[in-house]
Amino acid sequence: MSLQSPPAATAAADLPPGPGAGLPPGAELNQGSAAAPPAEEGGEDEEEEEEEEGEKQKEREKLPPIPSASSAAAAGLERGPKNQFSTFSNFITTINQKKDDIGNRNSPTQLVIPSIKNVRDLPPICLDVRQKQRISIDTLPQELKAPVPPEPSLPVRNKTVKDFQDDVEKAKSSGDWKALHDFYSTTFDSFLEINAAFKKDTNSLFNTIEDSGIDAKFVNVVYDALLNTPQDVQKSVLKGIINGLLQEWKGPRTKDDLRAYCILLQNPQFSNTSTYVIYAHLLRQIAALTEADHHFLVHWSKKISQKRFKQLVDRLLQFISLRLFPAKPEEFPPMVKCTWWIPSATKVLALFNAANSLISPPIISYTDFYNSTLDHIDLMEEYHNWQCYGNSHRFSFCQYPFIISIEAKKVIIQRDSEQQMISIARQSLVDKVSRRQKPDMNMLFLNVKVRRTHLVSDSLDELARKRADLKKKLKVTFLGEAGLDMGGLTKEWFLLLIRQIFHPDYGMFTYHKDSHCHWFSSFKCDNYSEFRLVGALMGLAVYNSITLDIRFPPSCYKKLLSPPIVPCDHNTLVGICNVTLDDLFQVMPELAHGLSELLSYEGNVEEDFYSTFQVFQEEFGVIKSYNLKPNGDKIPVTNQNRKEYVQLYVDFLLNKSIYKQFAAFYYGFHSVCASYALLLLRPEEVEILVCGSPELDMSALQRSTQYEGYQKTDLTIRYFWDVVLGFSLDLQKKLLHFATGSDRVPVGGMADLNFKISKSETSTSWLPVAHTCFNQLCLPPYKNKKELKQKLIIGISNAEGFGLE
Repeated sequence: MSLQSPPAATAAADLPPGPGAGLPPGAELNQGSAAAPPAEEGGEDEEEEEEEEGEKQKEREKLPPIPSASSAAAAGLERGPKNQFSTFSNFITTINQKKDDIGNRNSPTQLVIPSIKNVRDLPPICLDVRQKQRISIDTLPQELKAPVPPEPSLPVRNKTVKDFQDDVEKAKSSGDWKALHDFYSTTFDSFLEINAAFKKDTNSLFNTIEDSGIDAKFVNVVYDALLNTPQDVQKSVLKGIINGLLQEWKGPRTKDDLRAYCILLQNPQFSNTSTYVIYAHLLRQIAALTEADHHFLVHWSKKISQKRFKQLVDRLLQFISLRLFPAKPEEFPPMVKCTWWIPSATKVLALFNAANSLISPPIISYTDFYNSTLDHIDLMEEYHNWQCYGNSHRFSFCQYPFIISIEAKKVIIQRDSEQQMISIARQSLVDKVSRRQKPDMNMLFLNVKVRRTHLVSDSLDELARKRADLKKKLKVTFLGEAGLDMGGLTKEWFLLLIRQIFHPDYGMFTYHKDSHCHWFSSFKCDNYSEFRLVGALMGLAVYNSITLDIRFPPSCYKKLLSPPIVPCDHNTLVGICNVTLDDLFQVMPELAHGLSELLSYEGNVEEDFYSTFQVFQEEFGVIKSYNLKPNGDKIPVTNQNRKEYVQLYVDFLLNKSIYKQFAAFYYGFHSVCASYALLLLRPEEVEILVCGSPELDMSALQRSTQYEGYQKTDLTIRYFWDVVLGFSLDLQKKLLHFATGSDRVPVGGMADLNFKISKSETSTSWLPVAHTCFNQLCLPPYKNKKELKQKLIIGISNAEGFGLE
């Protein structure tokens, strides 16, 4: 049995459905998760309903009973390695005895989440993949911020950090650990004792999200010392945690309970597999908390130091990995008895992902949440489960896409694309046969035939005419030229077309030198079909696993996923997302800096700047004015409204002024890549799929390089790699661009480049030649390293016209 999904946020139902199959109203979203695709009819489990205050509400998720896992826990712990907390049968016996004492009237093994008024109105705890907006508990009604149950009085504990450190030093010097044993066994015996020891002020409530009230320094000192104490001290802590989890198993949670959970999660003992049974039950209780409680944990977690935060995330990822692929299976209960372990851990990990997303810059990189172990499971089964069952009772890692690596997501997208290609090709074949027409192999492909002299217009006509074939495998033919497309012609078509479309003289895109990126031209025109062509090109590149040499800012990919599923109603706005001054910095840093100066200006803005809510743009030599709001030309910018002015100006530049251009681009991209797999992606990941990763590893390239006419031990090849590995990053990027047409690396790494070095039989006075369509470098047998370096630098620094083919 797996954990149920939390109720959907209201905003989730507002997104329009995708093409072909709509998202059902109120489609559920998991915390920090991808929105679920529509579930197949009859695929979702029935949910129990209950009446409260005359209205029906869904019963909050229930967790599986402890007995099976507890008995298994005993076996799992007893079978652990010696001297690693391996004898806990007495602890588990205590658990069973306490359960029996409570009786059948209200089983502690079944956690009942109390109904909280208006809890359905809470926002999701994390960023919704489709909307990408920040969520804060500050938007909640005041009554929801107050704790439901009263806080119990805490015991008085006066030990300070210095007192504890003195006790540690005395124990180390004397060998008498009794004082520390008493401290640890008392402190971790119950949630009340944990709060008495680690709460900054036991007389204060600390009921806000801003301050957890936890003495973080004391917690860190106590945990840092714990692993260096004798085994009996460490076992007493685990025994106390078990008692605490049992004591707190029923009833609504107080803020002291949440503090205790927050502190217990940081226990370094849970890195040891022999403690995983206890850790799993802790995670299960935290996962089952209400959304209001989750919001507190999220905001408190973002205050944890980067080092500790990373340790918590790594511990949860390790827990999931070892449960999936245990090094010693006998250490754990059978999987069938603890199917809730992984869902619980993943749900708690979602809390930390939510906390990480609330801070700019984030505490750790989003890639630190990737679990590479998932690359080795049946990802398509996970994807199909998610498609069939959505965010219902059946768990799938696709509900929590932040944990899936970009490599794994690429596999899902590629296989989903292949299945769509096969389905479209099969349908074409069936249609042909049903009309009694002779089948032709060309009908299985998207055949694009173009003239080099009319590249853009021919490509536009071909893609518009063959719109129904866009999801077939791409094959390109240059008219008047012999040659079969084995991949090289396709890549050449992409390279030439992108180079021509993005040329400044073409006028579709503006290149900003300060940010080294392109942005959409705001010039108005009668036909935006060429923007649709660029979007389709990007979609075809992703669909056919081609890396493009395109430089768009991150906000472009954020807009491309707004929403990730094309609305059925074409009147719905697309490509509109929340943009900030930070987004403008990535496109027009000089203008963004000026607006930032306006916000921080200490003088009189109205008198000194004399600006209004009207902006001006030059279009084909004509200055045009635009009001940022109604009657904007008559509204002065003042100290009081300058924030509104900046926000409206940024929104105008990145959204409104280019809406028609970007909408055409959006529909072009999704005409090829329409897939629920896009719900799994972050904007940064879409960029990597389109353009590749900027992270270069030339040593990996050296290991995967193939040779033609050379051996890897030949002197010329040894000279080559000595020179390349000694290059600066800038020169290494130039070499990659010279040889492949892009200075970025495919998602699969350097090995996916299929880079080849061929021996050129020309004179050594010649420069190297590159066949970018095949990622091939033709290298003459230069006599020495100095000559090779000189000729290589000249070639890659002046690539245009130097044999770039």
